[in-house]
Amino acid sequence: MSPRETERMLAFDREHIWHPYAPMPAPAPALPVVSADGVRLTLADGTELIDGMSSWWAAVHGYNHPKLNAAVTGQLGKMAHVMFGGLTHPPAVRLAERLVELTPEPLTKVFFADSGSVAVEVAIKMALQYWRSQGRPERHRLLTVRGGYHGDTFGDMAVCDPVTGMHHLFGDVLAKHVFAPPPPLGYSAEPDEAYLDELSRLAEEHAGELAGIIVEPIVQGAGGMRFYAPEYLRALRDIADEHGLLLILDEIATGFGRTGELWGCDHAEVAPDIMCVGKALTGGYMTMAATLCTDGVAEGISSGEAGVLMHGPTYMANPLAAAVASASIDLLLSRDWRDEVDTIEAVLTSELHDAADFPGVADVRVLGAIGVVEAREPVDVAAVQEIAMAHGVWLRPFGKLVYTMPPYVCTEDEVLHIAAAMHAIAESL
Repeated sequence: MSPRETERMLAFDREHIWHPYAPMPAPAPALPVVSADGVRLTLADGTELIDGMSSWWAAVHGYNHPKLNAAVTGQLGKMAHVMFGGLTHPPAVRLAERLVELTPEPLTKVFFADSGSVAVEVAIKMALQYWRSQGRPERHRLLTVRGGYHGDTFGDMAVCDPVTGMHHLFGDVLAKHVFAPPPPLGYSAEPDEAYLDELSRLAEEHAGELAGIIVEPIVQGAGGMRFYAPEYLRALRDIADEHGLLLILDEIATGFGRTGELWGCDHAEVAPDIMCVGKALTGGYMTMAATLCTDGVAEGISSGEAGVLMHGPTYMANPLAAAVASASIDLLLSRDWRDEVDTIEAVLTSELHDAADFPGVADVRVLGAIGVVEAREPVDVAAVQEIAMAHGVWLRPFGKLVYTMPPYVCTEDEVLHIAAAMHAIAESL
C-alpha cells in the first residue's frame, strides 16, 4: 500500500469501525497490518513485528501455514457453507470425531458454535435446560469464582468477575450467580484449606438452586491472568459430584496445549460434564468454537418438554472452519507440541524472573506458553506498546497486565525477543 492509501484507510477505520473495547472515534489510529507469515506481522510501512499474542491466543501455528491454507482452499472448492439444520457434511463429522477422541472420555456429544462467547452461552443453556428438563427449574444459578472471564454476551457476562471481568456496568441487569473468592495464586502453591472450606460452604448453602459450577481450569485468562493449583479444580469436581451439579470447564483459552497439558483439566486429572473449546481450535484461521457434553447431559436435555437443545447458529459447523480446525488439530498432534511449549516456558521463566525485582512490578508468573508481568498500577498501553515495538514485538497489555501467549512455533530466539521486550517494559514501570 502507498502511504496515501494507508493514510486514507486509517482515517476511515478510525472514524467508522469499532475495535474491541475501544471508543468511537478511536483516540489513535490502529496499526495497519498488510500480511502475516510465520510468527511475524508486516505493517504497511514494512515494519515486521513478532506476534507475542497469537492473535489473542488463537494462531498457535503462526500465520500463512501451507497445510492450513490447503485445508481452507481445498474445502472452498467443494462447499463454503451450508445450513446445519437437517443437513450434515464430512468436515463437521470429521471434526466432531477428533474432538470426541481428544477430549476427556465422558464427553461424547458436540455442539458447534461460531465463537467462544457463544460456546459458553450454549454451555450455560445446557446446564439450565438440563435441570428444567428434570422438573427442577429452581436450579438456575451457577457457582463460579472471582477473577474469571468467559465472554462478552449476557449469559457469559453474568459469570465473569463483576469487577475485573470488564462488565461491571451491566451488573444490575445480569443474572445473579454465586461467586466464591478467586482461587489463591500459584500453580505449585499448597492448597489453602480455608479456601476449600469456603467452596464447600457456598455449594452446601446454595445447592438447591445451583445448576452447576463454571470455571476456567488452572488459568484464569482475561479476568486477571491468574494461575491456581490443580487441587482446587479437583475439589470443585468433588463438590459437583456431592451435590449433583454439572461441572462446566471453559477451555477456550487453555485448550490445545497452552498450559503445557492438552487440556487445562488434565493438570487435575478430572473430567467435566460440559466443556467449551475455541480460540486455537482453527489455528486462528476462522471463527469457530464447540461445546461438548456427556451422554447424561444430552439425554437429560432431550428428554424434557422442549425435546431439543434450544440453540442453533446460522453458521453452525461452517465447512471451511470445520475443515481447517481438523487440519489444525492434526498439525498440532504431528509435532512435538509439548516440547515447543516447554521451550517457551523455560525461556520466559529464565528471562523474566528478575523482572519481579523492579519497583513497579507486583508479580511475574509463567506457566506453559503463558508469561505474565503484573504491574502495581494500570499500565499506559500506548507507552508499553511503543517499548515492545522498539524491540520488534507486538503485545496487547490490559489493566495492570503485560503478558504474552506466543505461537508455539516461535524459535528460542523469537521467544528471547518477546522476553526482552517484556523485561524492558517491566523496567519502565
